[in-house]
Amino acid sequence: MTLTFQTKAQGPKVAYLFPGQGAQAVGMGKELYDNSAAAREVFDKVDESLGRSLTKVLFEGPEDDLRQTINAQPGIMAVSLACVKAMEENLDLDEMPQPIVMAGHSLGEYTALAVSGVLDVADTTKLVQMRGQLMQDACDQNPGTMAAILGLDQMALEEVARETGVWVSNINTAEQIVISGDRMGIAQAMDLAAARGAKKVIALRVGGAFHSGLMEPARAGLVEAIESMDFHNPTVPIVANCTGDPLNTADSIKEELVAQVSGCVQWKRSVDYMMGTGVDSFIEIGPGRALSGMVKRINRRAVIANVADLESIMTLRRN
Repeated sequence: MTLTFQTKAQGPKVAYLFPGQGAQAVGMGKELYDNSAAAREVFDKVDESLGRSLTKVLFEGPEDDLRQTINAQPGIMAVSLACVKAMEENLDLDEMPQPIVMAGHSLGEYTALAVSGVLDVADTTKLVQMRGQLMQDACDQNPGTMAAILGLDQMALEEVARETGVWVSNINTAEQIVISGDRMGIAQAMDLAAARGAKKVIALRVGGAFHSGLMEPARAGLVEAIESMDFHNPTVPIVANCTGDPLNTADSIKEELVAQVSGCVQWKRSVDYMMGTGVDSFIEIGPGRALSGMVKRINRRAVIANVADLESIMTLRRN
């Protein structure tokens, strides 16, 4: 049976946001699995598509296993999709907040593919699994790491990156920018950023230099995987990580997914675009609240809700 979503672009001015890797936590999604038939169907479909029990890792851990890219990425996607299906199951049509646009942070962009009807859940799961494996292979081939730089503006940090041979990989807010590169380059860039006025530099516990040139080995395999699947135009525009512009066609989405693996995630630009087109309410769907915090720092006028379990879904009804 093919799982589909009811999402259609319409008012009020709502945007769906889907989190990326790092939002994972042991036990995520279990309450949904136990209490929502629609959510359980998503988890079962993901397990079936992977040919293994990802849900066991999600619900029981151990944490080290869940942190692995090959588990974390499809796991976060599965929980986000289960949340959407539980929303559809528990909210009447007039209660269900429908987006006029959606966006996902890195991995979250793939979650948006299923919700907007670009791919079905099975193919989205397989593509996420393939992406995770390709990224891991690239990490093994080109070891690297990432660091968050707080309080140094984008132009100054881009100059630091040029001087140290690293990449600006995530522009999350004006005050929070992430860099990626080999370990020596990142260490030099952290020191230089601090010397030039950064308020804080934080080494991130990650498995590689994501969204940088060191991920280029993943590109060819990702192109092959994408071209093997049947993409459709989205029912709701997806705001692209790499440009902050809306994607309305299958071909433009394919191009974005390939560019995104080694390109910078322009999250601030994406949020600015959404608010500029009239979005005033954001719903972060899935584990964690990282995107909500970023949106609030980008624009304090934004109204934000989080959906990660049945209680938060019922809160949408009350609102």
